[in-house]
Amino acid sequence: MIAPILKGLLLGFILSISIGPVIFAILKQSLTNGRNAGFAFVAGVSFSDISLLVICNVFTTLFNVVLAHKSIIAMVGAGFLLIMGIYTLFFKKIHLENVGVNHVKEMQPRELVGVFITGYLMNALNPNVFLFWFAWTAAIGADASETTNPILYKVLVFGTCLGFVLFADLLKVVLANTLRPKLTEKTMLWVNRVAGIIILIFSAVLFYGALNYK
Repeated sequence: MIAPILKGLLLGFILSISIGPVIFAILKQSLTNGRNAGFAFVAGVSFSDISLLVICNVFTTLFNVVLAHKSIIAMVGAGFLLIMGIYTLFFKKIHLENVGVNHVKEMQPRELVGVFITGYLMNALNPNVFLFWFAWTAAIGADASETTNPILYKVLVFGTCLGFVLFADLLKVVLANTLRPKLTEKTMLWVNRVAGIIILIFSAVLFYGALNYK
């Protein structure tokens, strides 16, 4: 069963290096709110991937439903990113005590839950993520049907994939926090501005794509 593991690693590598709003949000959460916030955000993204993967495998008929409504999903996702981008760019306040490694504000459980939900929604409302999982579920399902144990094959592929992506996202959080001692309030202000602009760009791309979906 080396083949499904290798496929899972390859799939996980592709997903982990894909440039999207999530990767910048992970770095921003880690840098501005600390490691726990970064971990909470990653947990939300990971749980979202698991949810979408389960839906794709169990409710295969939803494939056509999602394709038929992908413009609506794209609009909702773009609106969510638009709100987040505007907030990050214009209203998010950076305080010096949140930057130094020895002065990280301890986030309350309620705040971490909010970060978790943000990560879940940012990932789940991206139609590209839907299409990614649906396409690969179909492809891996076809491969699995040719094996003696299709269920085990899919578990190995997707389990390896999700494990690799989770490890990569956690590594981003850890690496981001190693930069904290060198950061200043001015630097963090620019990090926030860049993150906000990037999120707004992805929002515009989603809106444009939604208008052109057939």
